[in-house]
Amino acid sequence: MRFAAASIILVLAGYAGAPVLAPAEVQRQEADFVLVDKSDRTLTLFSDGQPFRTYSGLQFGAAPQGHKQFEGDEKTPEGRYFIDTRNPASAYHLSLRVSYPNDDDLAFAQGQGRSAGGDIFLHGQPNALPFGRMPGDWTDGCIAFSNKEIEELWEAIADGTPIEIRP
Repeated sequence: MRFAAASIILVLAGYAGAPVLAPAEVQRQEADFVLVDKSDRTLTLFSDGQPFRTYSGLQFGAAPQGHKQFEGDEKTPEGRYFIDTRNPASAYHLSLRVSYPNDDDLAFAQGQGRSAGGDIFLHGQPNALPFGRMPGDWTDGCIAFSNKEIEELWEAIADGTPIEIRP
């Protein structure tokens, strides 16, 4: 009976001219802009100016308020950047690097005689963590996601995609 019902549905779908897509094919969409809102702890993916997926419960640097200014301040940067590379062999389950520091970040830090730091990523949980999620804000300035979420982001965000991180 199940086979007959499934066959009828497939025949009707084909008859209507609609392609039959697997669920993963239906959901896959590439972002052309990424917005992070630190105060709401959300990341939203956009395509053609329209939001299509939001992630919540983001984890930030151990000092999450304010803009990253110096190496070691454990703050997550704020401003406009882009995703400049990806690391499938990261110490964290996949990682997408944010182009921090930009020219303004460098000039400010150098004006203070300090390093702006770098290597800010969107990444998953530590590879050494057998399951689950680290508690609280624990990164050195990166933005952490569950491993499942970073896998989705890995597929949806290409290198060169602009990212804006708001306070």
